[in-house]
Amino acid sequence: MIDIHCHILPGIDDGAQTIYDSLDMAKQAVSQGIDTIIATPHHMNGKYENRKTDIVSKVDELNARLKEEQIDLTILPGQENRIYGEILEDFEKGEIQTLAGSSYLFIEFPSGHVPRYAETLLYDIQVKGLVPIIVHPERNAELMQHPDRLFEMVNNGAATQITAASLIGAFGKKIKKFSEQLIEANLTHFLASDSHNVTTRSFKMEEAVDEVTKKYGADMLYFFTENAELLVSGQNIYREVPQPIKQKKLFGLF
Repeated sequence: MIDIHCHILPGIDDGAQTIYDSLDMAKQAVSQGIDTIIATPHHMNGKYENRKTDIVSKVDELNARLKEEQIDLTILPGQENRIYGEILEDFEKGEIQTLAGSSYLFIEFPSGHVPRYAETLLYDIQVKGLVPIIVHPERNAELMQHPDRLFEMVNNGAATQITAASLIGAFGKKIKKFSEQLIEANLTHFLASDSHNVTTRSFKMEEAVDEVTKKYGADMLYFFTENAELLVSGQNIYREVPQPIKQKKLFGLF
């Protein structure tokens, strides 16, 4: 299984603080059936700045250490970009790291709102040949109040990724319900951990996989896992969920 969102690189954001934290996270990931992780440190969120060259270097160092420790896990480079107007300029400068070197790019909104220019920037990103993936939309206050705005973004070509912990209720009932609604409405394309440590923000992927299988069936689990594989291999992801899921009532989301 591939986890496309994880803060496993040591000492560069609010995820793993030391190499030992990273190793603990790696062991927990493997125990949950994860064999590949895209490391996605925060970038330009007002506190952390992690540019492409630094991320690639840290990924190489961690992969070397995992090999030494005989931990069967592969780390790929990524970046969790807080949305900002100059992101494409910085992409041209070589400061932006796409997910595993693909055409897919993480975009994070502030937790409380969505900037007015978001739709325009998401469009410009696509014109550049990149595919924006909006991370954890289920935890954004404005999108919870106005899901039609997310619908428009997805309808116009953006993808989204929900968090395993959200789906199993670790962030509360409202976020769990909204996560389920996004799945039902075909408004999300990836399930990932957004893990920061092995205690308060652990992987929860095993539990989320069980939840998806139990509630939506094996076809939906395939949809999520296959999209992660397609992303890493640089191919086009599936936009449509399996037919039985599409035909379910959309919980009156709109």
